[in-house]
Amino acid sequence: MSGRIGIVLVDDHPMFRRGLRGLLESVADTEVLGEAGTGEDAVRLATVHRPDVVLMDLNLPGMSGAEATQRVLRASPATAVLVITMVEDDDAIITALDAGARGYVLKGAGQEELLAAVRAVHHGSAVFGRSLAPRLLARLSQVREAAPTSAPGLSDRENEVLRLMAEGLDNAGIARRLGVSVKTVQNHVSRLLTKLDARNRVDAVLRFRGGA
Repeated sequence: MSGRIGIVLVDDHPMFRRGLRGLLESVADTEVLGEAGTGEDAVRLATVHRPDVVLMDLNLPGMSGAEATQRVLRASPATAVLVITMVEDDDAIITALDAGARGYVLKGAGQEELLAAVRAVHHGSAVFGRSLAPRLLARLSQVREAAPTSAPGLSDRENEVLRLMAEGLDNAGIARRLGVSVKTVQNHVSRLLTKLDARNRVDAVLRFRGGA
C-alpha cells in the first residue's frame, strides 16, 4: 500500500464519509481504499482490501457496528478497527472493545486528534477520545482495591506488564518504566492477550480487574 495507511470508511451518512475522505486524503501517510454504508459492505471491503485500519460507526442499518467489527476482524485479523461515533455511553464503549475495536473516538473530535488515533491504532496502541479516556480509567479503578496482583498462567514479567497496562500506560510508557524496548513490550502484550483470551488491552485489564 505504498507505505501509507490503507483505510476503509464505514458510516451510513455519505456527507460524513466525504468529510473523512477529504481529511485523510489531505495528509501524505493515509489513503482511503473504500467506503461502506452498511456492516455487510464493510465486511466485503475488508475481505477484498485487507485494510490497515477501518473507521467504524456503531449505528449502522441492519448489522450493528459492533457485529461488523467482529466480522471484519475475522475476515482480516491484521486490521485495526477504530470506532468513530456519536455514541458516548460506557456500555457502548465496552461493547465496541469486546467486539475487538482497538480505539474509540467521538465524531466531534478535532482533525489532529482523529489523525493521531488512526496512526496510533495502526501502530498497535489502544486509543480513546480525550473525553472518554478518564471515564474508562475510572471504570477500571472501581474494582482496583479488590483486584488480584497477578493473573494465573502469566509469567512474572507478563504480570508486571499487565499491571502497568491497568495503570493506563501505553507500550512506550511501559518500556520506559521497565527499561526495555517497545518491541519487547509489544511481544509481552501479544503473549498475555493470547493467554488471557482477551481481544485487546482494555479487555485484558477488565478481566484482570474482575470487570468483565
